Amino acid sequence: MRCGNLSDCRRCDRLVEWRETVPKRAAFRDEPYWRRPVGGLGDPRSILHVVGLAPAAHGANRTGRMFTGDRSGDWLLRAMHMTGFCNQATSTDVDDGLVMIDSYVTSIVKCAPPGNRPTGEERANCRVWLDQELSFRPPIIVTLGAMAYTETLRALGDGGETVPVPRPSFGHGQTLLLDRTVILACYHPSQLNTSTGRLTESMLLAVFSQARRLVDDLESPRTRSRRAGGGFAEPGKVPYDVAFRYDLQEFCARPIHCRTPHHARATRFGGKAAPGPGHV
Repeated sequence: MRCGNLSDCRRCDRLVEWRETVPKRAAFRDEPYWRRPVGGLGDPRSILHVVGLAPAAHGANRTGRMFTGDRSGDWLLRAMHMTGFCNQATSTDVDDGLVMIDSYVTSIVKCAPPGNRPTGEERANCRVWLDQELSFRPPIIVTLGAMAYTETLRALGDGGETVPVPRPSFGHGQTLLLDRTVILACYHPSQLNTSTGRLTESMLLAVFSQARRLVDDLESPRTRSRRAGGGFAEPGKVPYDVAFRYDLQEFCARPIHCRTPHHARATRFGGKAAPGPGHV
């Protein structure tokens, strides 16, 4: 289902008002702000999709490109560059030369929300756009935060994917193997999470290293030979066959080698674990 052009969308009064009136930061007072919905970055036919929460008020809402011009983008693109999913480790503006490789970055909400907290109604209004993006059936998805995880599972279920009931709860570093999709759950690289130590660079890199191993295995000659006669004509558009699904089950049983979220928080908060993960 389509509802016109994304850049013209004004379905959410609160988001429209915020994106268009949020005061400029002093550092950007001489720069124009985009102040419209922000689409995905890269090719939606890519093998890997990365799904975040929403544009940042002074990041993508200013630059017009997801995870561009803010600290969350610095963290994300650095990890993606180190694992070969983009050509550079920085994302500053739309003319900086960034090229995504086998990857597409998007969000569940397309306009910057006040306090980085979209309402349930706003998330529902934006589902049509996420549904369109996931209709390309990316075989591997990294979800950044609990909200992105929940909305991604809902969109996949609405699109015909078999999602367990009840839905598995979110947890950083967990891998969820569905019939046609592998979900890698990750904390969002928000300033709150990175500054408190809830998410460290090694934790983020571990998730994208796992995504890289999955992509490499998907494209390896061995896997292609086992999928003989049923390979992907276009990345992500044909479901896995039984042989490759077995490979994924074996792969997903392997642990992610990084500090656990609890340990990372405990060492940062003087031996006591910080409060459990929130929605970012």
